[in-house]
Amino acid sequence: MTDVKSPIVIAGGSGFLGVSLAHHLSVDGHDIIILSRSAPKVTGPWTHVSWDGRTLDGDWHCALDGAAGLINLAGRSVDCIKTPDHQDEILRSRVESTRVLGQAMRAIDHPPPVWVQMSTAHIYGDPPTAICSEDSPTGVGLAPTVGRAWEAEFESAKLATQRGVVLRTSFVIGRDRGAGCGAMGRFKTLVRFGLGGTVGSGKQGMSWIHEEDMNRLFERALTNETMLGVYIASAPNPLSQREFMRTLRKVMKVPIGLPSFAWMVRLGAPLVLCTDPELALYGRFVVSNRLAEEGFEWRYPELEQALIAVR
Repeated sequence: MTDVKSPIVIAGGSGFLGVSLAHHLSVDGHDIIILSRSAPKVTGPWTHVSWDGRTLDGDWHCALDGAAGLINLAGRSVDCIKTPDHQDEILRSRVESTRVLGQAMRAIDHPPPVWVQMSTAHIYGDPPTAICSEDSPTGVGLAPTVGRAWEAEFESAKLATQRGVVLRTSFVIGRDRGAGCGAMGRFKTLVRFGLGGTVGSGKQGMSWIHEEDMNRLFERALTNETMLGVYIASAPNPLSQREFMRTLRKVMKVPIGLPSFAWMVRLGAPLVLCTDPELALYGRFVVSNRLAEEGFEWRYPELEQALIAVR
């Protein structure tokens, strides 16, 4: 097990996922340091250290000296209109933060022995029906390009002596602890207003993972020395968008969900929701062969039980 006397550093940990993970790790006795531009909106069992995510300015890198492990979640949200400036920021925020963490490793005496790097299941693009695993080819477009650049920078940034784990993460289902709950809050709002129906064809894949299983994977990556390389972080039973929203309506006890045609989403997403319509119109089915082979036991393998746990 990881030495609990040494802290675990969560870079980019001020949002929903970082706050959830910090609570999870602290229950097991870990000291937590969150590196981010601004402190989390809620108080919790962590120490916050200011970090611009781009340079070595300041003494933030001292937080890594003697740490038991590093988890890097840093990166601009993709829930936005994909203007050229936003696309550039999405890419740069991931690559530059990873690069400067690598520079920090080389500026301290005792770098953490393990670096767990978040990546994205969007790296596979938007295959309409294929189930992607770790060995599947990556896709084309912005998200796969960003994912490949992110992972390539990680391979260059980590030390040869460090154990590196990459988690290609899907949509995380979780509770709102005051730091938001990601896209889940938006889905619930749509359902409450009767708009949680089929989007486009409804056949696009929705791969998901409950926050508890996500946190357990992060902890496993920190403490299990056999974990190495790339893993898909997604529950073993992805669904189509139509099935996902049907299950969410059932759990929320909302019988009706009006459908949205593709042209409506392309028009309404940027104007009303200020987001990219492709986030709703495209998707992917991903399943981890490696976690299955290694015997990882899911707490929430089925969507309905995962949604009930966070309602």
